[in-house]
Amino acid sequence: MKNIFEKSVKGRIGIDPGTPDINMAGRLDPSLLRQTDNMLPEVSELEVVRHYTNLSRLNYSVDTHFYPLGSCTMKYNPKINEVTSVLPGFINAHPMLAYVKEDAVQGALEVIYKTAEMMCEITGMKKMTTQPYAGAHGEMTGILLMAQYHRVHGNNKTHIIVPESAHGTNPASAAAAGYEVVTVPVNGAGGIDLNALKEKINAHTAGIMMTVPSTLGVFEKEVLEVSALARKFDALMYYDGANLNAIMGKARPGDMGFDIVHLNLHKTFSTPHGGGGPGAGMVGVSERLADYVPVPAVVKTKDNKYTLDFNVPQTIGNIASFFGNFGVMLKAYTYITMLGKEGLIEVSEKAVLNANYIMAKLKPYYYLPYDRTCMHEAVFSAKKQVIKGVHALDIAKSLIDRGFHPPTIYFPLVVEEAIMIEPTETESKQDIDLFIEAMIEIAKLAETDPDKIKNTPVTTPVSRPDETKAAREPKLRCF
Repeated sequence: MKNIFEKSVKGRIGIDPGTPDINMAGRLDPSLLRQTDNMLPEVSELEVVRHYTNLSRLNYSVDTHFYPLGSCTMKYNPKINEVTSVLPGFINAHPMLAYVKEDAVQGALEVIYKTAEMMCEITGMKKMTTQPYAGAHGEMTGILLMAQYHRVHGNNKTHIIVPESAHGTNPASAAAAGYEVVTVPVNGAGGIDLNALKEKINAHTAGIMMTVPSTLGVFEKEVLEVSALARKFDALMYYDGANLNAIMGKARPGDMGFDIVHLNLHKTFSTPHGGGGPGAGMVGVSERLADYVPVPAVVKTKDNKYTLDFNVPQTIGNIASFFGNFGVMLKAYTYITMLGKEGLIEVSEKAVLNANYIMAKLKPYYYLPYDRTCMHEAVFSAKKQVIKGVHALDIAKSLIDRGFHPPTIYFPLVVEEAIMIEPTETESKQDIDLFIEAMIEIAKLAETDPDKIKNTPVTTPVSRPDETKAAREPKLRCF
């Protein structure tokens, strides 16, 4: 497919704005005037519409395809979320009004307050901040809260423990905040190795970052023992909410002993993943960190009015403009209130059921490194297929030709040739069966005709780019 510049024909225009009545060039400083051609493509309106419409049809999205990216929770985003997020009373309200005329934005403040309140109930936390703009920003906020706790208590903490089965961003967040990262391996069942943890935790441990269920798709059965061990050294328990979709209404991080929780609204609570944003990474804290949360917080007064509270004695300060991405919060608020408590429980039950169905069906064809009941995602390995020269990447590429977005591959790192599949609760049995059939077909072809798998995809404009080169030498210009 040609890019828009290659379709350019000299002299062709999409719209004629006419000749301006005023000579604006004569009114501007010469240094501000363009000295060269603007290099925009010369195309008609129809050509522009066709080009970008056809380009959009090459995209994979949750609205068009099954998207089983493990650890990403690519669930369908209900369109009612979009409707509420663009209601005039919300989109026309500037957040500054909360500071100068809060009576004019009581509805928006109520949404922020109630969203935080519901998230506290779901996670078992005492307080929740809505400020972080994304999951990574939420992680950084959580680590800053951890550091503030130890600073106030005069603790000399130097490192954070991160299990090998934790979410991949955890080590980066800990390191970015200035902590050394200490890794703990998993045991034979895929859970954290308690003996190894006992050897590595000490008085200098600031906290333990865990993902429950872990990125191996299994529940951490020893989490209460881990929490008790952390308490002995005044280390904080940090919960990465990447996999919360598996346990809503069944278990709460706060009840497991976690002190800090960050949530990914674009995963569990059905807000769009976007193309790098906007996002929201709300962070909750237990009672002993409540005095450190970012300000301002939205609170409810005795006369049922919503107002801003700056009275947080040892706050880490303001970590985002105003209250975070309000539009994203609004979509999550809509999702939660539409489903209710029973609906959220059903979400987790169906997500776990779908993942276990896939695991049971594919187990005869793909190696299962941790053969136990999984939670929201099933983690396989392509070890069987590697014998024939077919790798996880080949299987992923072959799925594209069959109309499916590939699952996550080569992560978690502790699984050789990992294939991580997360169907979420929104996929029907019929669509899941089609995916299973495709995976089985690929496994059989890997045995009988492996070259046919290694040469895929053949239905896409670009087949197999050099991904390393693309990352290190990005081509950001079309001309």
